[in-house]
Amino acid sequence: MDDVVDTDPSSPRGSLETARAALVQLREVLPTLTGGELAEAMSLVDAVKAEASACQVVITTEAAHRGEFASARRGVGSAHDWVREHAPSLRQGGAGQLAAFAQDVAHATPGGQWSTTGPFAGAYADPERPEGIVWARVVTGEVGIPLALTALSEVRRMVDLLRPEAVPTVTTAILDLGVQWGVVQAKKIRPRLLAAHGADGEFDDKQRRLRAGAHLSSPRILEGDLTGYSMFLTPEQSAILEAALGPLSAPAPNAETGERDLRPVGQRRAEALAAICAGHAATDAEGRAPAAAPTALHVRMTLEGLTRLLGGEPDSTANGCGTTIGSVAAGTLLSPATMRQLACDADVIPVVLGSDGEVLDLGRAVRLFTRGQRRALWHRDTGCTWAGCTAPPDWAKAHHIVHWADGGRSDLSNAALLCQRHHTQVHDQRLIATVHPPDEHGRSVTWDLTHGSYDRELPHRLTEQRRERQRHRVRLDTGGPDPWLSAGADDPDVADRLLAWHDAFDWEDAQHCRDWHDADVDVRAA
Repeated sequence: MDDVVDTDPSSPRGSLETARAALVQLREVLPTLTGGELAEAMSLVDAVKAEASACQVVITTEAAHRGEFASARRGVGSAHDWVREHAPSLRQGGAGQLAAFAQDVAHATPGGQWSTTGPFAGAYADPERPEGIVWARVVTGEVGIPLALTALSEVRRMVDLLRPEAVPTVTTAILDLGVQWGVVQAKKIRPRLLAAHGADGEFDDKQRRLRAGAHLSSPRILEGDLTGYSMFLTPEQSAILEAALGPLSAPAPNAETGERDLRPVGQRRAEALAAICAGHAATDAEGRAPAAAPTALHVRMTLEGLTRLLGGEPDSTANGCGTTIGSVAAGTLLSPATMRQLACDADVIPVVLGSDGEVLDLGRAVRLFTRGQRRALWHRDTGCTWAGCTAPPDWAKAHHIVHWADGGRSDLSNAALLCQRHHTQVHDQRLIATVHPPDEHGRSVTWDLTHGSYDRELPHRLTEQRRERQRHRVRLDTGGPDPWLSAGADDPDVADRLLAWHDAFDWEDAQHCRDWHDADVDVRAA
């Protein structure tokens, strides 16, 4: 358009200039409009925008039919370049889609079969074909170019799988859904349309073919030591996974304190998936052995660190690291805090290293809470013991109140059920609990929520634990003195005294006594 403004409203250019000026004037009077008038103005502007977008489609298609793209640039132009040059607002996005759609319409229209109202021959002129159905709704401004291209792409992917008479119905359904909910939702309706309008057995075949595309990648260590996975699931697998994740990944505010669950959605879903896997491993372990654990944790540590650990020193920063083995994640290092948390319900296998890193000893798995103990905890705690948490017992783990790594015993008096979320919180904040007779609410475990309460209370708990163990030994020692222990094994004279007694024994007198005893027995028998 020239720089001189055409004010004649009867001309196309004058009409467009008048409309643009009206929109500019609208911004100046916005402060004077009421709430209802603002809503009405918004709807009218949206309608004008839709009509303007439809006009852009028709203009671009007209230019494509004439061959304006190449002629305007002396034979080397493209539709995309032409749109970007004359519609600068589309440089931010949409120029390529508009150019592609316009060219598709132009190429599908036979020569001479185009008018100012659009094609009157070819695919886009046939109201029974997908192209014609889409075109009719694009030129009215109801359907935008992104949705139009999506509908055509989806129908072309499905056309060989559909009953021929259902193609118009499927096209209309995609457009209707997209108009209401957007392009993303329009793509999700494909399985439902195949199930309703596909050829006999086609949907079942489609589902079977999808199985080969299901994929779960091997773990990749990302920046920050996070491990990444790539996963593609069939509809069936996705439905099963989401049904399991849904209840566990929902926000879990504290019902008693009102504290909100501030974990992001992604974190909640990741923790829910880990809880599901841990629960399955624990269930599988139930059938293997009375005290089978869901995790085999190999702990690599120095001999010095092992000595401190076995000595019962409450050192929360003891050197050592956990190393996973037996999976594609082999070699992943676990921090000491994570090791302590896993040790609540894992088989811990110490790998003792020398000063040069050589393996000095590979220990055996240490038994933790038995199956019977875990079932007893189910009855005692009835779920996660964190105040306000409603996680059921099958979603919870048996936690060592005094950590196993610090010398805590695998006894019910040192155990409490915790869900995965609060189990992590207890270890992160170093919290400790007290087991007591059931209170008025039926709770047998109370947590000290003061940060670091575990470290402050640990020495006292270890002392009490040693005293209780000693009292237990005293209560069990109820018999008299063992006569075999009267002479200790380290008595240097016991062997000499036994030999001297053997040499001094009168064996002939002993034989005479035996003969007399036998004769006496014969007389009584007679």
